[in-house]
Amino acid sequence: MLYDKDTLFEITVDRVKAFESLRQSLTTAPLLLIPDFKMPFKLYIDASGDGLGAALHQVQILNDKPVEGPICFISRQIKLTEARYGASQMKFLCLVWALEKPNYFLEGCVFEVITDCTTVK
Repeated sequence: MLYDKDTLFEITVDRVKAFESLRQSLTTAPLLLIPDFKMPFKLYIDASGDGLGAALHQVQILNDKPVEGPICFISRQIKLTEARYGASQMKFLCLVWALEKPNYFLEGCVFEVITDCTTVK
């Protein structure tokens, strides 16, 4: 790591490969999977002071390997009245909102909700 301006930064093959991998990941749009309603879903949720967001994922077999990929992404801004919510209330708001939005994917299916909030877990 660089701590000050006098530290010498060495460019190595591993660092170049890591940079190229990061650049590829940041500049490539994610491939959306077609949902398989026989397989369980994963609903990732998160909320902040600015907005709510969720990503519906699923593990599918692609090229004989299990691969987790996105089915859909949803997000919205926080409303003025919601801006007064505490952190736990905001996460629960996000959970309820995320369950209502893509309900056509989740209704009658097995799914897991994944969040960083211990209250929601």
